Amino acid sequence: MAISRRFIRNLLKLLLPIVILIILFVVGLSTWLMYVASDAPKAAYLITPAKYGQLSARGARITDETWTNKDGTQARGWLLRGGKGKPAIILLHQYGADRSHVLDRGVKLNELTDFTVLMPDLRGHGQNPPVPYTTFGGEETEDVLAAINFLKNLKDESNKESLISNEIAIYGVELGALAGFRAAVKENSIRALVLDSVPLRSDEILYLAIRRRFPFASEYTSSLASMGAYIYFFNKTYARDSLCDLAPSLKDRKIMLLAGADEPLLQDSTQKLVGCFGPGADIQSYTGLSPSGYNLSAASLEQVRAYDQRVMDFFKKTFSSQITPMITNQTSQITNQMNINLSSTKTSSTK
Repeated sequence: MAISRRFIRNLLKLLLPIVILIILFVVGLSTWLMYVASDAPKAAYLITPAKYGQLSARGARITDETWTNKDGTQARGWLLRGGKGKPAIILLHQYGADRSHVLDRGVKLNELTDFTVLMPDLRGHGQNPPVPYTTFGGEETEDVLAAINFLKNLKDESNKESLISNEIAIYGVELGALAGFRAAVKENSIRALVLDSVPLRSDEILYLAIRRRFPFASEYTSSLASMGAYIYFFNKTYARDSLCDLAPSLKDRKIMLLAGADEPLLQDSTQKLVGCFGPGADIQSYTGLSPSGYNLSAASLEQVRAYDQRVMDFFKKTFSSQITPMITNQTSQITNQMNINLSSTKTSSTK
């Protein structure tokens, strides 16, 4: 008996350091994977307002704005002012993209509606971001609320009255869709949402980010990275709750959900989300797009136009009583040229 106890103690002494080393290795690896994934890919802007303004007088009115997030960090975005007393639209890009990816769509929406349009860089994105990391939708949710507060504090030309009404619309893709959805749960002034390739949780965005960087065994590495989120974001928000659980609270909003087979994971999550709102919800869904907004950079000019038209038609119908008919012939010509330039820029950036 004494020999058995002594043997067990010796075995534990031998194995304990190995177990501790394994635990430390797993913790270290998971934290490192999260660190790598939270540093989103960055590139030069596809196009800037200065270049856009050479083709569009309206685009030349875009200003570069900054404001403060709720955690004290700085946010930035391109602002295109609209008519006084009209709603505002916030366009939110996906992980690994930046505000230049929604610039053309933002100008089109402003031209169609005369609404104020804000196109922010989500945290950790864009050139030299003021916040160097992304939280995959957690803190980004609060950042969207800070952006709304910024919009509500804008003044008209007299600098006395608010520029916008109390109605906000959101367009978001993937990371932007998750943040916009979660923000709408907290902010009742968000009345309409167009959400493309919607993940149900931050873990799905993390999985896609890890898969992009480490294609081999991405299921295992993304699971490790998700564990690392507990350590890496110990004082930050990481969205582990499912949008499906939050969806019933948005039954009074107008929502269009988009997705495509170009990313099956997000197509599946978006299709699941459609059924989460419950009876009576005002939901439109088009989940068979080819391509979806998630991979629109690879689309033809005709596909981009068709996609943009679907988005614009939704907002036009939703806010029909607040849209003044506008002359669009010149706008259409400028947009055609803009699409050609954007396509050329995207093609050269992939070589």
